Amino acid sequence: MREDLERIASDLERLLKLRSLPFGMTLCERREDMEAIPRIRRPKAIHTLDQIVGQTARLGFTVGVTAEDLVGSQCRAVVGLGRAKDAEWISGRQMAGVWYATLEDSRAHQAAMTCVPDGKYEALVVSPLAAGRIDPAIALFYATPGAMMYFINGLQWSGYKRFDWSVVGESSCADSWGRALKTGLPSLSIPCYAERRYGGVLDDEMLMALPPDTLTQAIAGMEALAKNGLRYPFAQYGIQQDARAGMEVSYPKK
Repeated sequence: MREDLERIASDLERLLKLRSLPFGMTLCERREDMEAIPRIRRPKAIHTLDQIVGQTARLGFTVGVTAEDLVGSQCRAVVGLGRAKDAEWISGRQMAGVWYATLEDSRAHQAAMTCVPDGKYEALVVSPLAAGRIDPAIALFYATPGAMMYFINGLQWSGYKRFDWSVVGESSCADSWGRALKTGLPSLSIPCYAERRYGGVLDDEMLMALPPDTLTQAIAGMEALAKNGLRYPFAQYGIQQDARAGMEVSYPKK
């Protein structure tokens, strides 16, 4: 799979007109496995995981982190680093009065997050797909809502499935990389405040996380749609035009 990642990344950028790099994540059971990855960068400061992801998607870095590199238990908990999900984390006390009105609301939010279980992994690596330095457990990319819908159309071209996704609110990385790492399912999220403030996510971007082998299915689907004249970006037809001429291009009379 690793040798195909450069081609897959190029296809995604071409079909979806991406403004940042498609990237992958993998969890390492031992810190030494992370440190052995070619050209790995290690943080020299304390960061949010959103910042680490931003360094990969925006700057092309391959970055490895352990629990000690991350600013707090929320970032660690989503990817299962350290023993973050202790009684204090479960209580939600740190978010009460900041993001949620009551301690009960905050506790309910923590319980709603989809996270990798604690205890198995010591490190996480984030790297551009095209670099080919890791065998990613999940692939991720940022895209506009229109591009994201086109990608989903490609996923649904063959072997149709309905997709249902969650919106946990703040800490929405639990809806994307947390959910995908834990379940292996395609996971779409609306990036949260922290991702935008600390991770450099643009106001019109959404995030998709999914198993890497699913990308080839979506790319094949988008190529099929393109042959039918359905391409991204979507050409505006006009809100006052007679729709029949436009519709007959895609749905010719039999």
